[in-house]
Amino acid sequence: MSVAPSLDRLRELCAGDDGARIDLLEAALVMSALRHDDPVDLAPFRHHVAAMSAEVADLVHRRGANPESLAEVIARSYAYRGDSETYDDLQNADLVRVVERRKGLPVALSILYLHVARQQGWEADGLAFPAHFLIRVGIDGGRHVVDPFNEGLVRDAAELRALLRQVLGEAAELKPAHFEAVADREVLLRLENNVRLRLVKREDWQDAALSLERMLAIAPDRPELLFEAGQINARLDKRRAAIAAFERFLAVEDGKGDAAVRQRASSLLQELRRGLN
Repeated sequence: MSVAPSLDRLRELCAGDDGARIDLLEAALVMSALRHDDPVDLAPFRHHVAAMSAEVADLVHRRGANPESLAEVIARSYAYRGDSETYDDLQNADLVRVVERRKGLPVALSILYLHVARQQGWEADGLAFPAHFLIRVGIDGGRHVVDPFNEGLVRDAAELRALLRQVLGEAAELKPAHFEAVADREVLLRLENNVRLRLVKREDWQDAALSLERMLAIAPDRPELLFEAGQINARLDKRRAAIAAFERFLAVEDGKGDAAVRQRASSLLQELRRGLN
């Protein structure tokens, strides 16, 4: 009998410094299970991704190592694609539903590609490319930028420039910073942040608070997350949770960051403590 995933399991998966590799697939599956009211058996999803990894390995064995192998298996054989029709659907950031539906957001699809690429022994990272999440795959000394949202296309410089200009305007030019690798922790935060932002936009504060819990399990000492957790829990009249969040925020900040934000947190904390008396 499998044990239901917990926030403690997510914390365990994400422990370590920001340079540490995280099992992105397992962490994203646990995050997905935490969003569901009913228990989710994650074993079939692990087996599914393992099957894709094995098919890529077979392809590499027969044809040699190249980044197009990822697209041939994940996009063409298994029909994964970006969901451009219902982009803001919360299912697109839920890895269990992404696997079931074979479509999702760029970062959700990227987690599948990153996992499969790493299973081949290739270097693979998410990139700090603006707005549109991309990955970089290193094979035999070569580096290739892959676009999981668009059927795993390997993008050249001209295509990347065009993508950039769609986001930043016609004068935008590619910079080295756009190709810096992001830590695995940031990949998971970006996935969950897609959920949080949509819930806040809907003013679904209860589920937004749960989303922040997941983000804080991934990155427990992020001041901006602690501050928002305090605000949302105060809104929900969960005073002890709000107090704990603001106390942790002030301990982490400890004289750093924006003085006005620290003052605001201190004021809110005092109000919340008075409300407990």
